[in-house]
Amino acid sequence: MRKLMIGSLGCLAVTLFVIAPSAFASSVGGCQLQGTANFSPGLSSSTQPFSYNFGGNLSSCQSSEAGVPTSGAVEAGKALAEQVKNSKTGATDTVTYQEPIPTGSGSCGSSTTSGSALVTWADGTHTVVSYSTTGALAAVSLSGSVAPSLTLTAVNAQEGDPTTFTIATNRFAGDSASGLLLFQPPEPTDCNTTTGVTSAGISGGVSLSN
Repeated sequence: MRKLMIGSLGCLAVTLFVIAPSAFASSVGGCQLQGTANFSPGLSSSTQPFSYNFGGNLSSCQSSEAGVPTSGAVEAGKALAEQVKNSKTGATDTVTYQEPIPTGSGSCGSSTTSGSALVTWADGTHTVVSYSTTGALAAVSLSGSVAPSLTLTAVNAQEGDPTTFTIATNRFAGDSASGLLLFQPPEPTDCNTTTGVTSAGISGGVSLSN
């Protein structure tokens, strides 16, 4: 069985109990992640629907498969600028494409979410992970699988530009995903305000295995 540990792919309930990423990684091996998640509306003590995005850097990745990059980046719900050919003019245009925006329902204390995350490895290969999360106060658990591709929607396409842009998985196709994910809100007491927690640091790990 091949197994890869990569960094947190979107811990989506704010946790008030923090475990250091290095402590988690030392017991199982794998990437460390340092990233940030943004919530709209902010998470509070009341249950409500919300959307979010996140991004982070992966480092010190380990895998039983030879030649796997040891670093990369992961994100969801972001906008990417891509160069595409305009079918009308033949010119190469730079178009902004929006990744699917993850959604969830819950509060600081507990939530469920789902989305798709894009991992871009240091060698330019990609892994798309379709996931769901459930959370309590201390930690969030993730489960999911590697998806064949991710389709983005154009934000500012001109006539003749492609209205969608698809990124295909070309590393770890067919694998399953699972993990424990942790949140570090800068001000945990914001959970008790009307604005709520609008951003939080993310850390943790998730296993990809076949």
